[in-house]
Amino acid sequence: MPRTVTILGATGSVGTSTLDLIERNRDAYDVLALTANTDADGLAQAAKRVGAKRAVVADERQLETLKANLVGTGIEAAAGEDEVVEAARMGADWTMAAIVGCAGLRPVMAALQGGKTVALANKESLVSAGTIMTQAARASGATLLPVDSEHNAIFQCFDPAQADRVGRIILTASGGPFRTWGREQMASVTPEQAVAHPNWSMGAKISVDSATLMNKGLELIEAFHLFPLEAEAFDVVVHPQSVIHSLVEYVDGSVLAQLGSPDMRIPIAYALGWPERIETPCQRLNLVEIANLSFEAPDTDRFPALALAREALIAGGAKPAILNAANEIAVAAFLDNRIAFLDIATIVRETMDALDPAPPSDLDGVFEVDKAARGEAARIAREYSR
Repeated sequence: MPRTVTILGATGSVGTSTLDLIERNRDAYDVLALTANTDADGLAQAAKRVGAKRAVVADERQLETLKANLVGTGIEAAAGEDEVVEAARMGADWTMAAIVGCAGLRPVMAALQGGKTVALANKESLVSAGTIMTQAARASGATLLPVDSEHNAIFQCFDPAQADRVGRIILTASGGPFRTWGREQMASVTPEQAVAHPNWSMGAKISVDSATLMNKGLELIEAFHLFPLEAEAFDVVVHPQSVIHSLVEYVDGSVLAQLGSPDMRIPIAYALGWPERIETPCQRLNLVEIANLSFEAPDTDRFPALALAREALIAGGAKPAILNAANEIAVAAFLDNRIAFLDIATIVRETMDALDPAPPSDLDGVFEVDKAARGEAARIAREYSR
């Protein structure tokens, strides 16, 4: 029987890559639902291409547009954040959780509570609510598959039967577009420069996070919740070619690495086909053409965001949620040309110093921390406004 699938965040970069793989393997998948935030036109087109049963747009103002695009198709149209959560509860065998931001937390929780397989591309689920989410997965028996290229690479190399024999996990970072730049050069960085990632095609926010190395810091926190090691066992190395996506070091000195072209369809395909592998159209790796792979230690003086994330990881409690919320506010302000590039980490630092709430015990608590952190970060950002 075809595997039933729901894609939460179907019009974003991860969602469209997932749809591309499904369209290449139509007989293997039966799409129950697709969701999007505001792009009703793109959502309707995607739903028609894959024959989805239901299409849901979070922005209720887009419902009529969605309905008009689906007239005569038999595809059910719905709108609103609650309807997105209901789409996650439809009982799909496999759910892609690719909604960006804290808007994805409730849908991810709903999918996990269903006890099926959730492919996780929503960073906030583990950064802001890692303990809450993993406890929900254990309680329902859900399988949580990482989609980020780094965590997917670790998943492919990590032997859960010998978790106690793993000494270290090493996440690789491209270093972003400013890897060799000094602080003085970075002081005048524009949003256009920051979103021009040298290797990966990503959205603006994630591209800026890669440029500050915050993306790698957030991935450290995610990895901590996905793999049963102490926080100190997770490390980062800069690897400009983005060929090795992460490494797992065992106690005997063996280091296993996953390599591949920088195409998100590779880790998505691994999660989509798991426990089997499916074919992709992705470019094959030619090591002779690449010729050289280089590595260097991350510079946390030039890129303090990585150190801030590690600090939040060690502190635990509400600090990772504060880090994430403050970073989102700061990055948005930078993309709007309201603050300078180097102000991003400064705003995150000051927000983390200003707030110290109790650790949240449920999603409502996470949202309270998130709201407080966003408010404080917005206030601080105004002080740095240009």
